[in-house]
Amino acid sequence: MEEYLLRQRDYLLSISRAMTARLDLPSLLQLIIESTVEMLRGEAGLIALQARDGEFHIRASYGLPARTPQLFAPLLTNIPLQHARWPVPDLYRRLRSVAASAGIHLRQVVGRPLTLDDKLIGVIYVFRTRDSAFSADDRLVLSSFADQAAIAVRNASLYQQLAEEKLRMDAIIENSADGVLILDARCRIQTINRALAEITGWVPEQARGQPCRRVIALQNAQGMNVCETGCPLQTFSSDDKLQVEGDIVRRDGHRTSVSITYSPLYDDQGTLVNIIGSVHDVTRYREAEEMKSMFISVISHELKTPVALIKGYASTLRREDAHWDPATVLESLAIIEEESDRLHRLIDNLLEASRIQAGTLKLKLDDVSIPKLAAKTVERFRVQATQHDLQLDFPPDFPPILADEERLQEVFSNLISNAIKYSPDGGTIRVGGRALHDYVELFVSDKGLGIPLDKQPSLFEPFYRVDSSLGRRTQGVGLGLFLCKAIVEGHGGQIWVESASGQGSTFHFTLPL
Repeated sequence: MEEYLLRQRDYLLSISRAMTARLDLPSLLQLIIESTVEMLRGEAGLIALQARDGEFHIRASYGLPARTPQLFAPLLTNIPLQHARWPVPDLYRRLRSVAASAGIHLRQVVGRPLTLDDKLIGVIYVFRTRDSAFSADDRLVLSSFADQAAIAVRNASLYQQLAEEKLRMDAIIENSADGVLILDARCRIQTINRALAEITGWVPEQARGQPCRRVIALQNAQGMNVCETGCPLQTFSSDDKLQVEGDIVRRDGHRTSVSITYSPLYDDQGTLVNIIGSVHDVTRYREAEEMKSMFISVISHELKTPVALIKGYASTLRREDAHWDPATVLESLAIIEEESDRLHRLIDNLLEASRIQAGTLKLKLDDVSIPKLAAKTVERFRVQATQHDLQLDFPPDFPPILADEERLQEVFSNLISNAIKYSPDGGTIRVGGRALHDYVELFVSDKGLGIPLDKQPSLFEPFYRVDSSLGRRTQGVGLGLFLCKAIVEGHGGQIWVESASGQGSTFHFTLPL
């Protein structure tokens, strides 16, 4: 007997060390129940832990068929907290009920609660199929083992919670819409998330361990740049933050304007551990500011010109000391009328742009003959484009479509007007289309200056104008193509351009049949 107790003690010590070293909760629980059953010379056993809902659920078992653990519920209710109140009331009556339900000849049982700081966290049971009862020494050994097991379970549970928190935090960082940057105390990269990888062009694995200045190489930097000034956060308190703005240019030439806020992270001894950087893409804000400035500049210029001409000619005509001949009066009135129309068109375009951005653009659909509409629009431009050859290119069987005729005339007018403006030396301008399976494809082409490839993605944005000497001399505020795109997409179609510098341009758009 003494030899058995010594073997139990040695076994308890070795298993306790193994439990303390193991932090994976499922494998730890399995080790505990297998060791307990073997140590007490039992044939089966189980461990149940209390879940967040307050119920006990079996987390590990040994010597029991896989289908039976759910049948042990009678042993997992009304469990006493204090060791002094064990065994569980009516324990053997409950055991007989479980044995009958599971079809297992369980004769003896011993159990102990797993408690920490007087808080019940679980319960452990060991069973025998023979009549040999568990002794008081068995219960004493099980109590000691249960205390050690409770500590190991808590440690493993805390580790599991920490691992889950880390996974959750990693997921938040990785899927953040803003870039996230984690540096060590020497300003070397520890982590960059997916958003920042896309901004910088660096693969996260390749960026790890790199000096910050290599990955976050800001151009036109404004503010204190941690990556370029030797980690100045080492002298700052944990409440301080540094902010810098600038441009990140990838190897492929793509430029992104960013705002970076750096925050230091210190340990309990006040030693700098990490620097956290939040990288916000401000490209759209800068573009919006530039667009706003450009809008004010262009609008003020475009409004001032007709207003100045109208006022100038009207003031001249009403001078009391001059007597104008009829031809001069008619010419002056014609210019006033022309500039008034130009002012009216500008105001209409601004109102249309406002409606589009507010989502209130409405279409009045009816049967429309596209060839007739295009011919009428072309005829109107022939008077003012005498050095251009305007041609129509429609098949005779071109089908009518359901559309807003007035809006489509606006599309053709804008595209033909642009073709004339950007073909200063004249040339052929073709307007045509073809019918396909379930839509029609229309086009306006010219042999003019063409549009550089890098400028084409921005063509349909509001107030955008190609930066060229001719573009600066021509009238307009950059709303025509924006309105065309909104009208075409409002009909359920698409619009795009095919062009190259010096080779002319062809604007295509589709409309559903």
